[in-house]
Amino acid sequence: MRKFLVAATAALFVAGAPAVVVAQAPAAAVASQGKMIYTSTGQRLAPVYRVTGTGDAQIIHNGKLVTIPASTLSDVDGKLTTSLSRKEVGQAR
Repeated sequence: MRKFLVAATAALFVAGAPAVVVAQAPAAAVASQGKMIYTSTGQRLAPVYRVTGTGDAQIIHNGKLVTIPASTLSDVDGKLTTSLSRKEVGQAR
């Protein structure tokens, strides 16, 4: 009986391990200088000019330095993508 309990406990532990891995949040995208930023619709915005200490990406858009918050950045099919639209980026400071 004791061997059964040990085996059952071990089986539950092993079976529960993949669920923990699946439940982890995906890693945030990390901007790096020179990497192209795309909109969520796939349009190219501009390459990253500079990365701030907080991880925000700065680009030069229409002759202005624009900061794109790190919270809007994600990795979509290997591309650095922002959830902001081209219009929203143009209005940002």
